Amino acid sequence: MAPRILLARHGQTQWSLSGKHTGRTDIPLLDEGRHGAKLLGERLRHEPWNGLPGVEVRTSPLARAKETCEIAGFGDRAQEWDALMEFDYGAYEGMTPDEIKAARPGWLIWRDGVPEGETLAQIAARADEVTAWARSADRDVLVFAHGHLLRVLGARWLGLEPSFAARIRLDPTSLSILGWAYGEPAIERWNDTGHLG
Repeated sequence: MAPRILLARHGQTQWSLSGKHTGRTDIPLLDEGRHGAKLLGERLRHEPWNGLPGVEVRTSPLARAKETCEIAGFGDRAQEWDALMEFDYGAYEGMTPDEIKAARPGWLIWRDGVPEGETLAQIAARADEVTAWARSADRDVLVFAHGHLLRVLGARWLGLEPSFAARIRLDPTSLSILGWAYGEPAIERWNDTGHLG
């Protein structure tokens, strides 16, 4: 069976709740985020995942992703990896899209980028590194990371430009699976938050 990559976005934080761009600022989970991580872990312990035995686990080193990983029950199996860190938003760190658009009308991160931060090409290169690792052996992998990075990862898994990430939303504590269909990379599941209901 061809390897798949399971994507877990970190739980809710104060900044994700308010829509602030949270790149490298180490914001802790809210109680809601910790509860969501617990529910995600319970879901992955049951059918059809059964605790994902044999799966290789990696997490962003940022606290919100690491804590989500730990609460979900995968902390003892996880290796931290800088490639899974969130987009470096540079001068736009901590700002909401509306605040940015007040200064730059019509601004879109996927087209216009951010000053003093990471380029789309740079985040795509990190996503490509994760994709290559995921496809490198006969086993599924599970990653705990961040919204924009995981969206770019979804686009790159499909062989698309990173700007395609604008078209695929991703909610906190969601589960997504990138797999295969007829031998081609495919989205098997996306932005699934059924465990939170």
